[in-house]
Amino acid sequence: MRLIHLFAFAAPLALLLPLSAHAAWPAGVKAQYMGDCTKAASQSVNPAEAKKHCACGADVLEKKFTTQEIAQLMDKNNPPGPELSQRALKEISVCRVQK
Repeated sequence: MRLIHLFAFAAPLALLLPLSAHAAWPAGVKAQYMGDCTKAASQSVNPAEAKKHCACGADVLEKKFTTQEIAQLMDKNNPPGPELSQRALKEISVCRVQK
């Protein structure tokens, strides 16, 4: 009987684990990222493709990085270290627009 109670308690927690892997963007930072990214990407592709690319990048950052790492990546006063920057570029490369 105890095993059933333990399973009833543990099953919902196990279902929540994938949700905890996703980071939340710090307040206002995602909009800043989208604006900066879209402006830069629009120089080489049309605005619709740029927005699509940037939205993909934002989703990748949200899934693969912690909130603290996202804040570091977006901090203009104190840029992130080369390891974090390279990791971000590698992860976002899946969103590259094919010309």
